[in-house]
Order: sequence, then structure tokens, then C-alpha cells
Amino acid sequence: MHFLDQAKIYLKSGAGGPGAVSFRREKYVEFGGPDGGNGGKGGDIVFEAVQGLNTLIDFRYAQHFKAKRGSHGMGRDRTGAGAKELVVKVPVGTQVMSEDREEVLADFTEVGQRVVFLEGGMGGRGNASYKSSTNRAPRQHQPGEVGQELWVWLRLKLLADVGLLGLPNAGKSTFINQVSNAKAKVGAYAFTTLVPKLGVVRHKAREFVIADIPGLIEGAADGAGIGDRFLGHIERCRVLIHLIDIAGTDPVEAMRVVEEELEAYGAGLDGKTRLVALNKLDLADDELVEAFSDELLAAGADKVFPISGITGAGVSQLLDAVLGYLPDRTATETKQGQVESIEEEEGDWSPL
Repeated sequence: MHFLDQAKIYLKSGAGGPGAVSFRREKYVEFGGPDGGNGGKGGDIVFEAVQGLNTLIDFRYAQHFKAKRGSHGMGRDRTGAGAKELVVKVPVGTQVMSEDREEVLADFTEVGQRVVFLEGGMGGRGNASYKSSTNRAPRQHQPGEVGQELWVWLRLKLLADVGLLGLPNAGKSTFINQVSNAKAKVGAYAFTTLVPKLGVVRHKAREFVIADIPGLIEGAADGAGIGDRFLGHIERCRVLIHLIDIAGTDPVEAMRVVEEELEAYGAGLDGKTRLVALNKLDLADDELVEAFSDELLAAGADKVFPISGITGAGVSQLLDAVLGYLPDRTATETKQGQVESIEEEEGDWSPL
């Protein structure tokens, strides 16, 4: 399926129904009198986080959401029916932002979370409610309040326990395929991953979600390459795994580039725990691995894990370290089957 993590939509709650102007005309009721009922309440706009969604692609084809108006009042003091609420279903991890994207209006982090975002207008008063000792036959009524309307941006931040990052062609797709149920595209060229992917890792009777994002290059914060727009998907991760290609450029330089891009992006990513993994162990001898590990430690890495994403060598030790930063029960273990891997569909893709 296509992956979309940003969408702009229009919302409008329902207007209240107008009140009625009516008078009793029964044959044996002396003097009659006003009996116009009130109008019904307009429908609310409600956001709800639901299970089974990992993309905002539905909002590319349905961008306008308008709740129905309340029914009008009727004679015999009958109040009009209120309109049903309009529920907009979004994936867990969705943020509702103002039109200028400066303010977060709602943040959905749990399945079943609901927010009444726009309230429907109140129904208008019928003429029966205006009756008084000095106004025995009122003809005034209210038309009902208008609904609220608003343009908003939806932004999806995937919920994962572990984030995977690195330069292009560092072996992230091979790694996530090795440790999880994901089926990421793998190729011998840069930027094989164009959209974030999720996978569920099962290790030593534990389960957690890992997120892979497209590779970063120097200047990503300024829009180079795919840019840094997908970094938002790892903002909520508890720990990050930084994969470095042992057969690529200088490992210390590779670590510096990614760390500088995280710092430029902000949002607390530069302060998160990062586990450095020296990948593609199968392409180097022990002496080179030891030399590069020492260089990374000297450059500030707390610990270096030599691994091979394709053979699985050293991966178990890395996952053991990851478990040490996770709670006793992760979100995946609490809600079985909530996370599905995101498949990439062939063809051109754009965010809007």
C-alpha cells in the first residue's frame, strides 16, 4: 500500500436545526397557544485512533468532512432530532495540527483514544419557549447556531520502541528484514528505502517494534537527499540504532554526519540513547573491525557492536543491549497484532 504521513483536510461540524413556529389548533382546546419545538443539535466532528491503520493515504481521496445539521423543531412541542457525530478515524501516532502547522491541537497515542474536535451548533428555540404572561402568541424563533469549520493538517508519527538510522546503503533494510517480520526492499544502491517501515522483533520471549527510515546525508536538515522529514517517525523511540557501513566511507565521518543532522533537526533526537552498530562484518577482517571500533569509541560512541545484517553475526548481542533500554512490557506485547509492517508499492510517490 502507499504510505502517506501528512495530509490537509477540511472539517465542518453540523449546524443546529431551526426552531419551529406553530400554534395549537385542536377543536376543543380553548385559545390554543404556541407549541413550536426546539431544533436539534448539529453533529460533532470526532477524531478516533483505531487499530490497523499505518498511513494517512485515505485522506488523499477524502479531504472534506462535514457533519449533518440537526433536524428542525415541529409542532406539538416536538424537538428536532440531533445529528449523529461524524467520526474521523486516524492511525495511532497521528497529530492534528493547525493550518499553519505551528500548534498541535490533538495527539493520538493509544488505540481507542477519542477527541470531540468540533462541536455541532445548538438547535434554535421554538416559539413555545418564548411564551410569557405578556406575550401569549409569540412568533419569534431561532434559526440554530452555525457549525464550526477549520482546515487542519494531519501528521503521522509512527509509534515504535526502537529507531533505525544511518547513511544511505548502510544496510538498514537488510538488518530490519533479518530481525523482524518486515519485507523491506534491498538493493545495491543508495535510497532503496523511500518511506518509513515498521517491523515486529521477537527476541528472547520479548517483542518490540522497530522503525526504519530513509537514509540521511549531510545537509538533510536543509533538504538534501530525501531530507529530514521522516525523522519525526523516530521521535517517540526509546533507543536508536545507528548502523555504519564498515565497507563504506570513514566510520567516524559517517557517525558525525548523522549526529549533526539529528542535532539540526532537534525535537530531542540528539539526546536519545544511540547504539552504534558496525555493519557488514562479513566484508572485513578482524583487524579492520577492531581498528574501526577503537576509532568510533574514541570519537564518542559508548559501545560499538560489530554485526552482519545478512548473516546475523553479532545481531543477538545488539538486540540483548536493546532490551536493556525497554520497559518490562512494550506496547507490542500489550496489544498483540497492533503493528503491521508497511509495504512499499512500486511507482512514484509524493507526500501530497
